[in-house]
Amino acid sequence: MSQPVRAVLKVVGISALVAGGLAIALFALLIAILIGPLIFWLAWNVLDFAEAVGLPELGFWAIVLATLFLVVSWFGKMLIVAIVFIVEPSWFEEGTAEVHWPEPTLRNFVAVALLALLASRPHAHAHQRTQRDKSWKSHPAPQDQSPPAV
Repeated sequence: MSQPVRAVLKVVGISALVAGGLAIALFALLIAILIGPLIFWLAWNVLDFAEAVGLPELGFWAIVLATLFLVVSWFGKMLIVAIVFIVEPSWFEEGTAEVHWPEPTLRNFVAVALLALLASRPHAHAHQRTQRDKSWKSHPAPQDQSPPAV
């Protein structure tokens, strides 16, 4: 094969690899965006966890915001609270709900487990692992202390 053809095939191959990886990443992001609110809706409205704790059922946008609230970091949570406060400040004044501890049923357990699944972010543990790896690398491995061969 000639050199120009080989160079074109390398570029096309790398481009296909990058495009495939990007497509998989976008698909995973889309699934995460769609699955998160679906899990929250299932736990909150379908399994009646809202009623179990004395809160109302939520509509579509409230479910999307609540899911984001569970998934994002502290800064994201404060941003959501600020947006809600700016858009509808009276929402914070309507303290009419009487929240109570849910009954210990299997349905409520499954609902709490689903909400906890959303709230536990796998990338939160990555920072701890990075710190541990850095501290391990800062201490060199001990040299072999075996006695010399006779």
